[in-house]
Amino acid sequence: MLKIGIVGGTGYTGVELLRLLAGHPQAELRAITSRADAGTPVSQMFPSLRGYVDLKFVHPDEAHLDQCDVVFFATPNGIAMQQTRALLDAGVRVIDLAADFRIKDIAEWEKWYGMTHACPDLVAEAVYGLPEVNREKIRQARLVANPGCYPTAVQLGFIPLLEAGLVEAGSLIADAKSGVSGAGRKAEIPTLFSEAADSFKAYGVAGHRHLPEIRQGLANVFGKPVGLTFVPHLTPMIRGIHATLYGRVRKDADLQALFEQRYANETFVDVLPAGSMPETRSVRGSNLCRIAVHRPQGGDTVVVLSVIDNLVKGAAGQAVQNMNIMFGLPETTGLNVIPLLP
Repeated sequence: MLKIGIVGGTGYTGVELLRLLAGHPQAELRAITSRADAGTPVSQMFPSLRGYVDLKFVHPDEAHLDQCDVVFFATPNGIAMQQTRALLDAGVRVIDLAADFRIKDIAEWEKWYGMTHACPDLVAEAVYGLPEVNREKIRQARLVANPGCYPTAVQLGFIPLLEAGLVEAGSLIADAKSGVSGAGRKAEIPTLFSEAADSFKAYGVAGHRHLPEIRQGLANVFGKPVGLTFVPHLTPMIRGIHATLYGRVRKDADLQALFEQRYANETFVDVLPAGSMPETRSVRGSNLCRIAVHRPQGGDTVVVLSVIDNLVKGAAGQAVQNMNIMFGLPETTGLNVIPLLP
């Protein structure tokens, strides 16, 4: 059994981790930290976990995280980098679901996240946890930077095209929409029900924190920098990301076959039949990314539709998938969850 600690278990990502790990046959939850809610039973805060998680939240100073096999950070940006070195020195593996270790260019990270990085040397060691690209590196990793939700959906949609050199890499467009849970479990006016319901809006058009992460990932696949316009939107739903991706085709190819072959051995990427239109509800609660590829009117534009649950494949589910890889378990362990419908 893997002894597991979770730092910051009171947010949406934290409760999703708890839901998945509570049903994981090789996971033993040892500690779930919260400074503000120490002593509160987890099932009191999250009634859905009653009968599945019997622990109480504990103060980080009393969590004995150094006795765990792996620690997940489900915390705001800037927290994991303060504690990771001590855990690694104690022989604990770390999976950070925030952005502290995702971007290799420290100056770029500090520009977008507005703080000084506490351990830039560990950024170089951290493995970017997109299994469909970095599986072998993840197996050996001590520290995994779990990808963001938008970057997961966008990269999985563009990767086959860039690997095959089939699109003009200087003019990619990602038009992406996210449910409100992507903003986290906090009280902010833009995500209040009366503000977000019955409405639809773009945000971060001038620049979003996930933009450098996506560019970095796509450049690593393509072998040189790519040009990307990324526009996120807030939609009046709780879960889900829908990314509509555009590229200019450089040469003719069977795009359907390309995607099917690229992801043929990827359990958590489902390439739909030609002509399909994936819906966010088709992945709700699951670790799946569902993809459809189109070439409207047979023209020179390829359109890829990519959908995920932002809290699962976009966060907690992918983190558990990475844990499974790191400890030599089948990737599907604890993740064989059928999507919820309706």
